[in-house]
Amino acid sequence: MDNIKRIKLRDFEIGGDKLTILAGPCAIESQEILDKTAEGLKKITEDLDINFVFKSSFDKANRSSITSFRGPGMEKGLEMLKLIKDRYDLPIVTDIHLPEQAEPVAEVADILQIPAFLCRQTDLLVAAAKTGKIVNIKKGQFLAPEQMAPLVKKVEDSGNHNILLTDRGSSFGYNNLVVDFRGIPIMQSCGYPVVFDATHSVQLPGANGTCSGGDRRFVPTLAKAAMAAGANVLFFEVHPEPDKALCDGPNMVALKDAKDLFAKCKEIFEVVRH
Repeated sequence: MDNIKRIKLRDFEIGGDKLTILAGPCAIESQEILDKTAEGLKKITEDLDINFVFKSSFDKANRSSITSFRGPGMEKGLEMLKLIKDRYDLPIVTDIHLPEQAEPVAEVADILQIPAFLCRQTDLLVAAAKTGKIVNIKKGQFLAPEQMAPLVKKVEDSGNHNILLTDRGSSFGYNNLVVDFRGIPIMQSCGYPVVFDATHSVQLPGANGTCSGGDRRFVPTLAKAAMAAGANVLFFEVHPEPDKALCDGPNMVALKDAKDLFAKCKEIFEVVRH
């Protein structure tokens, strides 16, 4: 892992000797839920001495049904994320789905996330790269890990070398995902930190007809395995009450369970790293 670039964000490094976690609710549901989750996660990560970036999406544009909850939209969503950023002094990561979203989102977000289904979209990658912000490319469920290298080059050739790569499982038959942990060192060979998305990896895409299913019981198993495999960063979707969440509830971690999970992952990270 010594050849992996350390990505500077505020006063810490992503990909260094300290674990970084990206976490928060799947979609922005309300300011109250954002506040409760951000406050709780900030305290947990400060207590555990973990680098923390707050995550939530203003629009989930690839939902299973046109009637599914998507979020408040870009304008209102960015206002809400800005409040979290200022109120809790936290860096922000959020998704973009269209090239024209890159610049306005970059005014608030520290990391622009490219959704897995859109990871090959050249215009989207180029627009994100040109903001100068960190670009987190989520590996499509349909891609082999070595196929991330050309996507990295699109961002590099656009003048940006602040890149993260995220694994969130690969399609395995219908309505199922499987994680091949060989993908972590394969993607690290691109020279950038690799994030493991432990919550989307237990998703069952489209399994409930008009929405995805999931099984959060296996989130800790996969997260700990990713740490053992040498992942640099972890990604969790966390909610105060996942069973009441409007998006991705079945695979989200309950806020009350986050500290114990994060602590165990940190222990494994430090054993592997040191």
